[in-house]
Amino acid sequence: MPDVVVTSPRLADGTPFPTVYYLTCPRAASAVGRLEGGGVMRDMEGRLADDADLADAYARAHGDYLAARSAHGDVPEIEGVSAGGMPDRVKCLHVLLAHSLAAGPGVNPLGDEVRALVGEWWAGHSCAVARTEGESP
Repeated sequence: MPDVVVTSPRLADGTPFPTVYYLTCPRAASAVGRLEGGGVMRDMEGRLADDADLADAYARAHGDYLAARSAHGDVPEIEGVSAGGMPDRVKCLHVLLAHSLAAGPGVNPLGDEVRALVGEWWAGHSCAVARTEGESP
C-alpha cells in the first residue's frame, strides 16, 4: 500500500477533484491529524504572512501542483486552484505532506516541514502490513 496516490482531476461522474496527491497511509494520516489538532496550520499560515521567502517557495509549490494536475487532464472549473490552501493559506497538512512525498524534497516547503514533524510513521511496520483487530494505525 503506497503512502501517496495520484488521483484524476475528475471523478468518475465528471465532478472536478482538485486533490492530485492523496495521502493513503492511515499511520501517516493519523500523525498529520495530530499536528493539525495541535495548531500547526495556524502557525505555518502566520509564518507565510511574515516570511517573503517562504511565501515565494510556497507559491512555487502551488505552481508545481497545478502543473502536475494539468498533466493528468484539463479541468477548467478548477483552473488555478490547487489544494491544501496553496498559495496563501494552510488548510490541509495531509495534502501538503502528500505533495512533498510525491514531488520530493525541496518542492513544497511546508510539506517538507510536515514530513519532518510527523517523524518515521513507517517505523515498526509499513502501511502495507495488516493490523490486528483493535490495533490503531
